[in-house]
Amino acid sequence: MTRAMFHLRPSAALAALLAGLLLPACISEPWISPPPEPIRKAQNERFLAAIQAVARPGDWLVNRGYKFTDDMVVHATQIPLSHAALYDAENAQVIEAEGKGIHTSSLHDFIDKSHRVHVIRPRWATDETRKVAVQNARALVGRGYDFLGTVGFDRADRLYCSELVMHVYRQWQTEDDHIPRVIEPGQLYLWGQVVYDTLPRTKQ
Repeated sequence: MTRAMFHLRPSAALAALLAGLLLPACISEPWISPPPEPIRKAQNERFLAAIQAVARPGDWLVNRGYKFTDDMVVHATQIPLSHAALYDAENAQVIEAEGKGIHTSSLHDFIDKSHRVHVIRPRWATDETRKVAVQNARALVGRGYDFLGTVGFDRADRLYCSELVMHVYRQWQTEDDHIPRVIEPGQLYLWGQVVYDTLPRTKQ
């Protein structure tokens, strides 16, 4: 969603989203493909070591992925980041919401599907809250993906990716945090601090 869409009724937001997806000239970044396998493997190892060195439990990992759905999110939001997950350092995993629902993935697999990753430290993250946030996220594994929530039709029993990572810190949030109805992955930095950026992959 674009920032202006936060102020639209859900039906209007949906129409605006569909219109945006049909306008290729508006795309902010060309659709991308991963580098050749040997290069990608070496980059994965470098990204993995760097992220493990800096990320803490409960941090947000916000990426630019290679799937068609990643392309659509970048196209619609005009921000070159498309997906978000919560970092579970103890298990070397992320907890994420995708089309198949809320599930865990290995940190390595998350990195492998990423063209770029930001590590963002939520403003509510402390030694105490981050542990609870990870527990909150793990308790949600198995729930469905909130497709309509991405355009403002929220379902209480489902979550989409950036909604999930925000939701697990919900008990510490206040009205002063000004969290919109629809949360873009590329805007999560507004509620945290970017502590690491892998930068985009190259093909050589």
